Amino acid sequence: MDSNPMVSSLLNKLANYTNLTQGVREHEEADEDEGAKKQTVKSPQMGTFIGVYLPCLQNILGVILFLRMTWIVGTAGILESFIIVSMCCSCTMLTAISMSAIATNGVVPAGGSYYMISRSLGPEFGGAVGLCFYLGTTFAGAMYILGTIEILLVSADALLNNMRVYGTCCLTLMALVVFVGVKYVNKLALVFLACVVLSILAIYAGVIKTIFEPPIFPVCLLGNRTLQNHGFDKCMKTEIIDNVTVTTKLWSLFCKGSELNASCNEYFTLNNVTEIQGIPGLTSGVISENMWGSYGPAGMLVEKAMPSVPASDASQDKHMPYVVNDITAFFTLLVGIYFPSVTGIMAGSNRSGDLRDAQRSIPIGTILAIATTTIIYLSCVVMFGACIEGVLLRDKFGDSVKGNLVIGTLSWPSPWVIVIGSFFSCCGAGLQSLTGAPRLLQAIARDGIVPFLEVFGHGKANGEPTWALLLTAVICESGILIASLDAVAPILSMFFLMCYLFVNLACALQTLLRTPNWRPRFKYYHWTLSFLGMSLCLALMFISSWYYALVAMLIAGCIYKYIEYRGAEKEWGDGIRGLSLNAARYALIRLEEAPPHTKNWRPQLLVLLNLDSELSVKHPRLLSFTTQLKAGKGLTIVGSVLEGTFLSRESDAKRAEQSIKSAMAAEKTKGFCHVVVSSNLRDGFSHLIQSAGLGGMKHNSVLMAWPTNWKQSSDPQSWKNFIETIRETTAAHQALLVAKNVDSFPHQERLAEGTIDVWWIVHDGGLLMLLPFLLQQHKVWRKCKMRIFTVAQLDDNSIQMKKDLQMFLYHLRLNAEVEVVEMVRRWMFRAVVNDVGLAALCDLWSSFIVFCCDRGNVSQIQSITDESRSSIRRKNQSGAHGSAVNNQNAHLDDDKQDEAQLIHDRNTASHAALNDKPDVSPERVHMTWTKDKFCTERNRNRDHSANMAVRDLFSMKPNQSNVRCMHTAIKLNEVVANKSQGAHLVLLNMPGPPKNRGGDENYMEFLEVLMEGLNRVLLVRGGGREVITIYS
Repeated sequence: MDSNPMVSSLLNKLANYTNLTQGVREHEEADEDEGAKKQTVKSPQMGTFIGVYLPCLQNILGVILFLRMTWIVGTAGILESFIIVSMCCSCTMLTAISMSAIATNGVVPAGGSYYMISRSLGPEFGGAVGLCFYLGTTFAGAMYILGTIEILLVSADALLNNMRVYGTCCLTLMALVVFVGVKYVNKLALVFLACVVLSILAIYAGVIKTIFEPPIFPVCLLGNRTLQNHGFDKCMKTEIIDNVTVTTKLWSLFCKGSELNASCNEYFTLNNVTEIQGIPGLTSGVISENMWGSYGPAGMLVEKAMPSVPASDASQDKHMPYVVNDITAFFTLLVGIYFPSVTGIMAGSNRSGDLRDAQRSIPIGTILAIATTTIIYLSCVVMFGACIEGVLLRDKFGDSVKGNLVIGTLSWPSPWVIVIGSFFSCCGAGLQSLTGAPRLLQAIARDGIVPFLEVFGHGKANGEPTWALLLTAVICESGILIASLDAVAPILSMFFLMCYLFVNLACALQTLLRTPNWRPRFKYYHWTLSFLGMSLCLALMFISSWYYALVAMLIAGCIYKYIEYRGAEKEWGDGIRGLSLNAARYALIRLEEAPPHTKNWRPQLLVLLNLDSELSVKHPRLLSFTTQLKAGKGLTIVGSVLEGTFLSRESDAKRAEQSIKSAMAAEKTKGFCHVVVSSNLRDGFSHLIQSAGLGGMKHNSVLMAWPTNWKQSSDPQSWKNFIETIRETTAAHQALLVAKNVDSFPHQERLAEGTIDVWWIVHDGGLLMLLPFLLQQHKVWRKCKMRIFTVAQLDDNSIQMKKDLQMFLYHLRLNAEVEVVEMVRRWMFRAVVNDVGLAALCDLWSSFIVFCCDRGNVSQIQSITDESRSSIRRKNQSGAHGSAVNNQNAHLDDDKQDEAQLIHDRNTASHAALNDKPDVSPERVHMTWTKDKFCTERNRNRDHSANMAVRDLFSMKPNQSNVRCMHTAIKLNEVVANKSQGAHLVLLNMPGPPKNRGGDENYMEFLEVLMEGLNRVLLVRGGGREVITIYS
C-alpha cells in the first residue's frame, strides 16, 4: 500500500505526466539507455486520470476554441452553434463508445487508431484509413502552427504572407525540436496542459465577473457599421480643444484632409459615430440579439441592427476602415471549421500499453473527457452569446478592439492570460502532431502493406522515424502555404471523420459477425450506436464540404485498390474476412444447385493439370488459356492428382499446391487450387470431377491438355486415363475442352489479326459458338475474327443454308464469317445438322466412333493413317491440293487426294438416328489388311456408296465400317487443314469415346487423324444442354 499522502502522490504523477504516445516513450527510453545495460522494464503505472483523461482533454481543447469559437457563435447564432456543437460532440461520443469496445478487446500497440482499424477491417481498409488519418494529423499540425502565428500577429495587414513566412519558420523550429529528441517535448507537456486548463478557467472567471463589472472594451460604430480601431484612438469625428473645434484621426480616414471643410465620404457625412461596449455583460440581455445567425458573402460589412442613413454611392466602402467578412460564411462551412476542435479522442487508446488497467481506463477516461469538453463547448456557446456584442463576435480578428483576441477581452484577470495560454497550447498541439504523425506513418510502413512507403519505416538507431518526419514536415508545409486556418480546418475534418467512420464500422461489423475473438471488456456498446455514429460521420463529411469529402474518399479508394493490387497479403483475422465468409455462406445457401439459366451460363472451369517429378506444372500455358477464356469471371478450380497415400505424401501435396498457386499467379489466373492424393491418377481425377466445388458453385466444364506423344509412351495407362476422364465428364453432363499443342498457345502477347475457325459438324448446344466470343473479350484474342464452317450435301441449297446461318448468328448477336463446305466423294458420312434432337446427334456421332474404334481392326486402320499422313505431309510441303477425279476410274492414291465433302441429309440421318439401331457386336475378321483387299472392297461397293445412308454405314461389317470411318476422318482433316491452316485457333467437335473399351486405342488414333497438321486445336464436347440463346 502506498504510504505517501494523496496530494503528494498526485503531484508526483503530474510531474511525470506526458502527452506522448506509447511508441514515442519507447524511443525516448532507448535513446537514454543507448550504450548502457538494458534495465528491467517497469510495469505500467498510469491510471485513468493521468493516462487517458488529461491527454484527451488537452488534445480536444485547442486552437478552434480560442480563435474561432466566438466568430462561429456570432455568425451562426446561439441556436445553430448549439446544433453544430451537439452534432460534432455526438459524433465523437458515439465513436468513443465504438473505440472503447475495440480498444478493450485486446492490447492496442503503437499505431493507435491505425492498428485498431487494420486489425478489425483488414490491411486494405487499415492502410487506406491509416494514411488518411496520418494526413489528417499532419494537416492538424499545420492548423496548430497557423493558429500559433495568428495569435502572434497583432495586425491583419498582409496576414497571408506573414503567416506563410512565420509559419515556415515555426515549422522548421518545431521539426528540429522533434528531430533532436522528443524528451524535450515531454518535459514541457505539463506546461502545455496547464496553459489549456488556466485559459479555460480564465474564460469562466471572466464571464462571472461580467455580472458585476463588465470589462471596458468599446467598439466604434459609424452609423450601424463597425470600424477597425487601428488608425484612431478616439471614437468621434471632431473634438474641442481650447474652445477650438478640431478634427480627429478618424476624420482623416474618411476625408481628404484634416480641415473641417474637406471633402468627406458620403456615408461618413450622413451618419454619426457612436461607441458601444463590446462586452455588455451576462445580464445585459444581448443574448436575444445573438440568438439568430448573420451569414453573408465575403466583403460584407459587419453591421449592428440599428437605423442608419445609406449612401447613394457605396463603391468606396471597400477602401474605408470597416470590419468586413473575410470569407463567405454559411452553415456547412462552420461545421467543417469547428469539427477539428472535437478531435483528439484517440489520445487514450494510443497509449494503452502505458496504462495500469487499459480495459478500464480507456472507456472511462475517453468518455469523461468528451463529456467534459462537450459541456465546456456548449456552455461557451451560451456564455459568448450572452456576454459579447454581436458585431464583436463576428469580428474574427478583433480589429474593432485594437487587434485583441475576442475571447481574450472576456477573460479575467487579463487578455494576456488567453494570449499566452492559447499560444503555448497551440505550440504543444503542433509539436504533438509532428511527433505522432511520423510514428503513425512508420507503423504503416513497417507493416509492409504499402510497398512504396517501406523507406519511411527506417530511422535512427533508436527507432526515431527520421524519413517519416521529413515527409511530415513537407506535407505540413503545404498546409501552411494555404495560409488560412479556415481553409485547412475542413481538410483535416474530412480525414478525421473518415477515420471515425471506419472505427464505428469496425465495431458494428465485429458485433454483427459475432466472431469468437470479439470479447470486449467494455459492455456498453451496441451495433445500432455504431451504425448511427458511422452515418453521422458520413453526413458531417458531406455537410462540411461535399467536394472535400469526395476527394478524401477518392484518395482512400485509390490507396485501398493499390494495397489490394500490390500490397503484401496479411492475415490479421479481420472482420472483412469474416464478412466475406458469411456473405459467401449466405450466397451459397441461396444459390440453387440447379443449372443456371441459359442466359447466365458461362464455363465454370475445372482445369486438370499434370505435374512433373519436381511437382512443377507441365503446361503453364493451360492456365494462360484459362485466364483468357475466363477474364476473371465465374469459377475456376485448378486441380491435380498425386499418386500415393495422403499420410506419406502430405508434404508433397502442400508443395504441389504452392507450385500451382505460383503458376496461377504468374499466369494471372484467378481461382482456387485443389490437389488430391489418390492411389492412382484415374481415381484422383474422377474424385475431382465429382466433388470439386461447393453447393451451387460447381464446375460445368473441364479443361485439359491433349496427351502429346501418347503413342510413344511406354505406359499406355496415360492415354487410357485420358479416355476414362472423357467418359466420366460425359457421365457427369459436363462440357469438355481439350487443348492440343497447348504449349504453343499465346501467353500475354497480343495476337495479330487472324481468325478463330469453328468447324460446326454436330450441334453441341452452342458451346462452339460461345467460346470464340468469350476469347475475343480478352486483349490477346481481341483482333481475331470468328469463322464458322458448316457442311452440306449435294441436294441442299448451300446459298440458302448460308443465309439461314447468318441470320441465326445475327439473332445470337455474334459477328462471324460463314462458309458452307460440300463434301461428296467415295467415302461418305451423313451427319445431321438440323431438324434432329441433340440426343440423336450425340448417338450418331458416338456410334460413328464405335464402328471406327473396334479392336479387331487396329492394323488395318493403322496402315491407312500412316499412308495418309505421309500424303498430307507431302501436300503441305509441295503446297498442292487434291483435285476431283472420275468416280469410275479412281484409285486408292487418287482418293487420298480428293477433297472430302460431308453430306447433310436430314431425312436419312434422322431416320437412322431414331429408328435404326446398329449392330455393334463385332464379327471375327481377318487381322491382315492389304492394299489389294482395300481396292477390291472399294470397287465392290462403288456403285451404291454414293447414295449410302447413315443406316447403311452403321449396318456394315466392322472391317468395312472401321476403314471407311477412318478414311472419312482423314478426308475431313484434309479439308480442315486446307481451310484453317493459318488460323490462330481451330475449334472442332469432339466425338465421344466408344462404349467398348477395346477400341480405345483406335479412338485415340481417330482423334489424332482429325487434328493432324493443325497447330492450335481445341476439341469441344458439349455438356448436353443449350448454353446460348437468341432471347434477351
